[in-house]
Amino acid sequence: MILLLNGAFGIGKTSVARVLVKRMPGAVLYDPEIVGIVLQRAARMVGRDVPDFQELRLWRQLTIAALWLVRRFRRTVIVPMAFSEVRYLEEIRDGIARFETMQFHFCLVAPLDVVQQRLQTRRLKAADAAWQYRRAAECCAVHGDGAFAMQVNAADRDVNEIADEIVYALASAIRRSR
Repeated sequence: MILLLNGAFGIGKTSVARVLVKRMPGAVLYDPEIVGIVLQRAARMVGRDVPDFQELRLWRQLTIAALWLVRRFRRTVIVPMAFSEVRYLEEIRDGIARFETMQFHFCLVAPLDVVQQRLQTRRLKAADAAWQYRRAAECCAVHGDGAFAMQVNAADRDVNEIADEIVYALASAIRRSR
């Protein structure tokens, strides 16, 4: 299966993903942000300003291709990613659906002030901090929308409690699908 963990920067997606990888046999964490950052920097090198690498069609295509490849070798792929643009999320989900029938999407949500407090604990360069704060605000503003799947409250819970809720929801969904 492929499990998309959506949420704002600083909300705990990667921390929850790491807990889930430990709990789920055959699971692996795949972070498409790494490829996005490389593509964004490459675009800047040729004089193109790309405020968000998700805007790059190539990033979305490479993300789908990488998930296809990783899924060939691993039973479960867990993908932490901060989607705020519904059309980009749907493009990724539609691409995944071409090769994977077991796809789940959870969105970690919390009020913006909680997310900003968490971001303050990170040691970020000024440029990175500004970008992450901007993206966190964009995500928090839209993640209450139904397009952002099953929302999981991440405001006042630790990563283990959040992972528990996701594992329970996955087990229930898988039982219903059989």
